Amino acid sequence: MKVHYHGRLEDGTTFDSSEGRSPLEFQVGAGQVIKGFDDGVLGMKTGDKKTIHIPVEHAYGEKSDDMLIEFPLAQFPTDMKPELGMQLNMRSQDGRNFPVVISDVRQDVVVLDGNHPLAGKDLIFEIEMVEIK
Repeated sequence: MKVHYHGRLEDGTTFDSSEGRSPLEFQVGAGQVIKGFDDGVLGMKTGDKKTIHIPVEHAYGEKSDDMLIEFPLAQFPTDMKPELGMQLNMRSQDGRNFPVVISDVRQDVVVLDGNHPLAGKDLIFEIEMVEIK
């Protein structure tokens, strides 16, 4: 199926939108989108529009303390000054890259947050069904 969408947080902040782009194309139930989005489009017909509210447990889940990494400040490149909110990429032991955000800078360590940026948040999507294949 193909949908146009506008995703926002409960405070009205937009976090993503297909406006000005091609519609999002995905297969329902294939795990290509979050569960709440998959469930939200069920029963829609071409041309239908609706707003869905996705609770955190059907979006990106709660934030997990297991995703916080204390990284020694001494291991940062000497020309880099770690700052709160700075986005970085790390490589896991199996070679995959994943994004992290600096959530705290202490005297000897920097705390890196590997949680999804939308973890811990309820989401709202306005959806327009463009095509069903």
